[in-house]
Amino acid sequence: MSSIHIATSPAPPLFELDRVHVDIGPKRLLDDVNLSIARDCVTGLIGHNGSGKTTLMGLLARHREHHTGAIQFDGKPIASWKPREFARRVAYLPQSTPSTDGMLVRELVALGRYPWHGSLGVFGANDRARVAEAMQMTDVENFADRQVDSLSGGERQRVWLAMLIAQDSRCLLLDEPTSALDISHQVEVLELVRALCTQRGIGAVIVLHDINMAARFCDKIVALRGGKVLRQGTPDDIMTESNLEAIYGLPMHVLHDPANGRAVSFPQ
Repeated sequence: MSSIHIATSPAPPLFELDRVHVDIGPKRLLDDVNLSIARDCVTGLIGHNGSGKTTLMGLLARHREHHTGAIQFDGKPIASWKPREFARRVAYLPQSTPSTDGMLVRELVALGRYPWHGSLGVFGANDRARVAEAMQMTDVENFADRQVDSLSGGERQRVWLAMLIAQDSRCLLLDEPTSALDISHQVEVLELVRALCTQRGIGAVIVLHDINMAARFCDKIVALRGGKVLRQGTPDDIMTESNLEAIYGLPMHVLHDPANGRAVSFPQ
């Protein structure tokens, strides 16, 4: 007996943007953006200040609604998702995190479960297990009963990541998660994000200022300039002297580490 093969359609991109524009008064923040962001992939957004990175991230997180053009998430118009359904799939960490005055670490991490039970729901055994797992993954268990504001910058960032992990989403949106951290904590946070995406098979979009960090930890890099997508591709595609000069507007050198072949750039 011959077997029957049923063709299956490939999963849609995580996000897909088609001719997206964002204007505030006479100023155009995003200009004719066409972009496909793959699932199960860490995508870095780079570019100089004012290039449109945070505006783009706000659109993906549904924190900015006014735009023209089409945006789809997981194959559906992004605006068609109900808020709780969207929050169960997308976890967002903005540049400026909300106040945590007087809040304990375990309380902040537990907020990640809100999309699953709401304000009147029961915080059950599964919620407690997800919170415990998230705190273990980010190594913040020893801080559980400390106030968030008493922690160092790197420790606080791990707690916020624990909250996103507890949310159990399929996508992380991180807007400059390393901007206030020293280099050791930058590496620590990005290694954690990279490991999380690999272990759980989820996607992440990260706004980064440091092109070398983006090249080290991202699968794909999208470079913006003046609200436009200027370049996109793998780190090897992007890390050339001509591409980096086009992105940053100044001559750049690119060298390769003889130990691992990784490209490293710096201004001439």
